[in-house]
Amino acid sequence: MAEPGRPIRQGIAGTWPTGRAVPAGGLAPAALDLWPRLAGILGAWVRAEAGPGRLLPWVPVAFGGGIALYFSADHEPVLWVAAATAFALALGAVLLRRSRLLGPAVMVAAVAAGFAMATWKTARIAHPVLAKPLYSVSLSGFVETRDIRERTDRFVLRVTAMEAQRSDVKLERVRLSVRKGTAPEVGSFVQLKARLMPPLLPVRPGSYDFSRDMFFQGIGASGFVMGAITASAPPDAGGLRLRYAALMQSLRDAIDTRIRAVLDGDNRAIATALLTGRRDAITTPVNDAMFISGLGHVLSISGYHMAVVAGVVFFTVRALLALIPGLAVGFPIKKWSAAAALAAAAFYLLLSGAEVATQRSFFMTAVVLIAVMVDRRAITFRTLAVAAMIVLAVAPEALVHPSFQMSFAATLGLVALVQVGMPNLFASPDHSTTARIAMWGGREIAMLFLASMIAGLATTPYAAFHFHRVTPFGVLANLGAMPVVSALVMPAGLFGLLLAPFGLDSVCWWLMGIGIDWMVAVSRWVAALPGAIGRLGAFGIAPLILASFGIVLMGLLRTPLRWSGAVVLAAATVWALGTRQPDILIAGDGYSIAVRGRDHQLHLIASRKDAFLTKEWLAADADSRDAGSAALAEGVSCDEAGCVAQMAGGGLVALALRIDSLADDCDRAVLVVTARPAPPDCAAMVVDRQRLSRQGTLALIRRGDGFEVQAVRARGANRPWSPAAAGDGDSGMTLMPRSAAPRSRDATPSDADLQAED
Repeated sequence: MAEPGRPIRQGIAGTWPTGRAVPAGGLAPAALDLWPRLAGILGAWVRAEAGPGRLLPWVPVAFGGGIALYFSADHEPVLWVAAATAFALALGAVLLRRSRLLGPAVMVAAVAAGFAMATWKTARIAHPVLAKPLYSVSLSGFVETRDIRERTDRFVLRVTAMEAQRSDVKLERVRLSVRKGTAPEVGSFVQLKARLMPPLLPVRPGSYDFSRDMFFQGIGASGFVMGAITASAPPDAGGLRLRYAALMQSLRDAIDTRIRAVLDGDNRAIATALLTGRRDAITTPVNDAMFISGLGHVLSISGYHMAVVAGVVFFTVRALLALIPGLAVGFPIKKWSAAAALAAAAFYLLLSGAEVATQRSFFMTAVVLIAVMVDRRAITFRTLAVAAMIVLAVAPEALVHPSFQMSFAATLGLVALVQVGMPNLFASPDHSTTARIAMWGGREIAMLFLASMIAGLATTPYAAFHFHRVTPFGVLANLGAMPVVSALVMPAGLFGLLLAPFGLDSVCWWLMGIGIDWMVAVSRWVAALPGAIGRLGAFGIAPLILASFGIVLMGLLRTPLRWSGAVVLAAATVWALGTRQPDILIAGDGYSIAVRGRDHQLHLIASRKDAFLTKEWLAADADSRDAGSAALAEGVSCDEAGCVAQMAGGGLVALALRIDSLADDCDRAVLVVTARPAPPDCAAMVVDRQRLSRQGTLALIRRGDGFEVQAVRARGANRPWSPAAAGDGDSGMTLMPRSAAPRSRDATPSDADLQAED
């Protein structure tokens, strides 16, 4: 019964639902509440991601997006328009600072700022670029840098005078190769003759653009020296920058000489690479083993090396200061140690050549150390965001370089591990077994395993895109080698640098050599394991962009929305693996052709040997054959007039070397590649020298009776590092069979017929 004065509720004990009809049977469907509940959960996650302090890590992502838009443009943007747009959007973001639209406004302004910054950088360093080969060019200038390599040496010449026949181009810098041991000293003024070539274009559509890399280094051509190099008195002092370069080069040479006194071979080359950044003297077998095993990152000075240098100096200085009680109690020795580590990292930056990749590593390390000095958390997403913004503002071109992409992807994964994973995975042990495991280093081993795995997974899309391979056993190699590198090799090298002025450094190089022996042994062992080389065919830039977006989502998001990044990564993987490989590749000079045969492998038609080109083509096709393999020429027939090879679907591809072979090739082949002018009545599809000079290397994909054409130079593209050739708009992006025109018959009577008539 109901209590007196209390209204009677529906049902028994007031448990029946109100306000919604219940179907017969007495059960309310749970699905009616599912979508509103799901929308509420998603809304809460989105609000959490858009909360205070969450915007800053996304600003460099948008800034980098603007830089990517700049590099995807067909022609050079107008600087003042880009700058004015960026300023207007930034002003709009400031005016909307109290609006809910602040976040989107800041992101759009960051995109425009990145676009404008890249445009300004290109305009600031603009310089002439060689368009055609030049022979026997007289050059005079100052030697700015020098590289000691395995077979040849190389140096960069700042040109002060240039004379060439039939050319009035004046280059600012050129990179020249010389016989090993003959490279002039940095800072010297030399005169020489050289053969110059335009900067190397991508060896296939979508591959790395070496000409863009050289442009941002200020180099307008490459080539080799012809004859002797004459040193002479310079017309001027060369400037402070040149004297600084000469000083640092002499310091690197002195370090290399000290290392050479104790170590030799690859041990000396690797030790020199770790300390000075000169890694070109490492032999090919060891270099390949390092990259196949996943230890190639050790050879290139990166954030890891900077972190080790700063860490060793930081803890050494702090330990020494802690021995003095008065300092340890009354002064901030932690901040003093961070300042000493920052100075050591700056010296390491200058010693290693201050390349863009090393600058990026220094900025990241500097931001962390400065955070320690001002009592802020060192390893955070904000630290990473500030470092990324500094790097991209100073060198926008770094965005399209593999080292930047792989380094920041790995760092993002590691920061996410520190910020999100470690608090959950490594809580304080609450029972004796866990405590004993932690005491014996189990926690550190697990952390090293997780760090290696996450860094390896984060860099996989970029390794697959740029190098067409992955490292399945990279975690194993890093677990075996990196503790030795961190605890023995790098500290021994640093103490060797400190003791070298006193002549007590030999034992340090000896210890460094022991650690390098172990690292090389691990790399060789891992590289020899079955399945150690994971080859992947080339894919386009779109799947890489999608994979990058997935990595950013997984790294920056804090709520379960981060797992949407895994879905994006899976979609990018499927997209990349589904990419169709070209049926025909034609080199930009027209002397090399790769044709896919009935065995679905590439077969090479080459009138000139180009091992680098062949190696890159095979790697992009996930082909394990060597560039010198005899199997590449199977199914290819050659004579003095040219070569022919059969395609997988039937039909011949011909390389015509002589004009008298064109008529026969036009009748029999489906596609003719020639440096000669083809006859107008040629029934075959023709790729001639003019087309290749306009479009560069071509990749052809069979579509019906014709081909889809992918070119290094897109139609209408004209950038400072790859100027458009004359008539760039004349070549389309398809090849279709020509309608065979009736040939004119030769009307000349034979001598026998004329004599018979007479």
